[in-house]
Amino acid sequence: MPFVNAGAVTLHYEEAGRGEPVVLLPGTGAGGRTWRLHQVPALVAAGFRAITVDNRGVAPSDPAKPGLTIADLVADTAGLIEQVAGGPVRLVGSSMGAQIVQELLVVRPDLARQAVLMASRGCPDVFSRALAAADQSLADGQVRLPPAYDAAVRAVQNLSPSTLRDERAVQDWLDIFELSPQDPSDPSFRAQIGVDMITGRLSAYGRITTPTLVISFADDVIAPATRGRELAAAIPGARYTEIPDAGHYGYLERPEAVNAALLAFFAEA
Repeated sequence: MPFVNAGAVTLHYEEAGRGEPVVLLPGTGAGGRTWRLHQVPALVAAGFRAITVDNRGVAPSDPAKPGLTIADLVADTAGLIEQVAGGPVRLVGSSMGAQIVQELLVVRPDLARQAVLMASRGCPDVFSRALAAADQSLADGQVRLPPAYDAAVRAVQNLSPSTLRDERAVQDWLDIFELSPQDPSDPSFRAQIGVDMITGRLSAYGRITTPTLVISFADDVIAPATRGRELAAAIPGARYTEIPDAGHYGYLERPEAVNAALLAFFAEA
């Protein structure tokens, strides 16, 4: 089980393959293992070295403390890249993981060769602020939803209507969510959901020079495709791809389409 001391914290990571490195960063509360079902095998088969990371706050990496910021997570990622890869890498992030990548491209462009941003945005809006505040209120009150209710809510928030109409698929997802409930009493989980985009960053992203692909999912209610197009337009030269019949977890719902977009983009450099 490999670990790296990234300065302020010790991070757990796993790697597969022997080619050029690709670092994959997951979203809030998720572990690096979420990439290993679909994206890691595709990357390894294409000749890449896939490095998945458990961000600070997700065991067995160090826990996160109150006041965690995106700058902390960017510094963690930079330390990992320098020590594990030794130089510029291709970066893939989803949701909070994409936000980490975006900010790293601004402050440490020397560490990035290409970047893929999934289910992301460059500025908040009324609904995203309300959703973040609601999640934080639940955690602060240590409100533990019944597992079946929590599973149903997470399914509606993260999956596409296409998946929700597929009785076998949605039952599988509900079972997964119910068996892995979010724990609002976990200080590390609360710290991660506190990492929220409060102010718009589109002007800062106008300084990004790294070749970037933005992938949005057509049925994403958390990071709508409108916000993805806006993000891509702000980054000079960025490509934009929209995956149909996919929600916020589109890289798990429609992995073939996501992997095809990733590999086609990576083949350009």
